[in-house]
Amino acid sequence: MQRSAVRPSPIFLGILATTVVGGVLATLYPPVEFGAAGIERHPVTTIGIVLLVLGGWALSLTLHEFGHAIVAYRGGDVEVAAKGYLTMDVRRYTDPVLSLVLPLLLLAIGGIPLPGGAVWINHWALRSRRVAAAVSLAGPLSNLTIGILLTVTIALVPSMPMGLLLGLSLLALLQIVAFVLNIMPVPGLDGYGALEPYLSPQAREIGMKARPWAPLALFALLIAFEPVRAVFFGISDLLFEVSGGDPDLAYTGLFILQFWR
Repeated sequence: MQRSAVRPSPIFLGILATTVVGGVLATLYPPVEFGAAGIERHPVTTIGIVLLVLGGWALSLTLHEFGHAIVAYRGGDVEVAAKGYLTMDVRRYTDPVLSLVLPLLLLAIGGIPLPGGAVWINHWALRSRRVAAAVSLAGPLSNLTIGILLTVTIALVPSMPMGLLLGLSLLALLQIVAFVLNIMPVPGLDGYGALEPYLSPQAREIGMKARPWAPLALFALLIAFEPVRAVFFGISDLLFEVSGGDPDLAYTGLFILQFWR
């Protein structure tokens, strides 16, 4: 693989810089203040956590799609380089609004990390079914890896400022939730994509027909039906705890993030 094929774009570096600024702001003041009016979020820390979490989530969306692309590139689809998928430029992953703005908005409002963009892979160019499955798994595994790295970082820095601790804990939980969501064997999600190469032609045809609406039906269930939502987040929280995370810290971070509530 040519070294020049992989090069972070200015957009990616800009998002990274915004995330770092958010992390710095999150360390300056306590995240909440206790006064006569009750619990109040500190505005500077709140801005920091918002920038840290939303910027970090945008980075993870980009790395998720980059994971698909780099595995496909190494697996035979060299066209992904010409499409700009290896530049980590979120604008290359379908529509910027659907790929970045909408997931960030739904994350801020509903706390559900929906998948972002998509990379178009030439599956005929991939060397084997195993490679095709690996391409699908690369995205959610990147989320899982980021989540674990964040929980390990938190564990290794016990004196971390509380604002930064809350923001990173929430960001780590979101990575685990994204992994659980994307790994589900639902047409249109990566879990199904990993199984699809091994399915019969008839099953793949059914999956192709279900692909446009199946994820929407799943998201509607998660948003509208509390029992489904409880089971889903229960599994995510359990995996987060197994990874070394603290759900109480993460959900406190979500409280700070959703400052309008």
